[in-house]
Amino acid sequence: MSRRSLVRYGAAGIGVAILGGGTAVMANRPPMSPRQQGLPRIPDWTAADIPSMQGRSALVTGGNGYPVGDRSGLGFHDALELARAGADVTIASRNQDRGEEAVRRIRASVPGALIRFEPLDLSDLASVAAFSQRMRGDRGSLDILVNNAGVMGRKNREVSADGFERVFATNTLGHFALTARLMPLLRAGKAPRVVWVSSSRAFMGAIDFADLQLVRNYHYGAAYDNSKLANLLLAFEMQRRGVAEGWGIATIAAHPGIARTNLVPDGPGPDSLEGRNHRYMPFLFQPPAQGALPTLYAATSPQAAAGGYYGPNGFLGLGGLPGWAGIPEQADERQLAARLWATLDDLGGVTFGPMG
Repeated sequence: MSRRSLVRYGAAGIGVAILGGGTAVMANRPPMSPRQQGLPRIPDWTAADIPSMQGRSALVTGGNGYPVGDRSGLGFHDALELARAGADVTIASRNQDRGEEAVRRIRASVPGALIRFEPLDLSDLASVAAFSQRMRGDRGSLDILVNNAGVMGRKNREVSADGFERVFATNTLGHFALTARLMPLLRAGKAPRVVWVSSSRAFMGAIDFADLQLVRNYHYGAAYDNSKLANLLLAFEMQRRGVAEGWGIATIAAHPGIARTNLVPDGPGPDSLEGRNHRYMPFLFQPPAQGALPTLYAATSPQAAAGGYYGPNGFLGLGGLPGWAGIPEQADERQLAARLWATLDDLGGVTFGPMG
């Protein structure tokens, strides 16, 4: 059995093996990074603890996953709770019908909510550029950017409109290009924050610059894991660059543990390992509204630390309330992060540039 087969389990960073008719569960969650040692435990925190967001603006990518049955997108709950707290929220995604329905549902839950939908296909760099131009034309600042949208690969490799592997294009390159193009708005924001959504599976990722698009060795799980490791690298690198160059932007990373979303049904499908886990071990999957809490903590809490990484504090980091998340060793490799940053600058046709 390969290492990936052994440790891949659902959308979580645990491995399951059937041994002698029993189930052995092996924890593979990364330990606390040395830079996290000694940090105080985060008190229990829920959406009720979000401070007033009146007068603040927020953009949530991929916020159109409104609840259907027991599944929904994490970004929908991010947008809902930000709007409930009084923020002026934009949700941006590919599907206009679903996006407008998400806005309708949030307004029904929060009368008077300041929320709107804007079309954005993160896998298409022309769409990212057009969306960013509209945003810069419509407003003078942006306070919170939640890089939430994400896909899991399907069993056969797919490419974006620009010829990039679809998961990499959507989860990582699109968000990088979007963040770069929105830097003038972010730098003009009030105590601005950028939240990068990673995954508890990031520790299984690898950044292979010789096959970044997985042309030679595609696997849908690897595509997802690699993109989430990349997002974590970019979050930490953006914070370092922001401090060094005076951007004035707090960059924070978060992951949701595992939650009942449509990531797997819309990706590898019910016959994949992940799909079987959804069917046969539903108790491991927390409600999406709870899975959104680490991201909301990173986006809104006065106690959230720039350069921090948050995830669920429960068993193996699968569920629970927000706590410190273990950082994979690769995510703290500064040379790797700097090279990835330069590569995405080139592939995305963007630059953050000196001082943004």
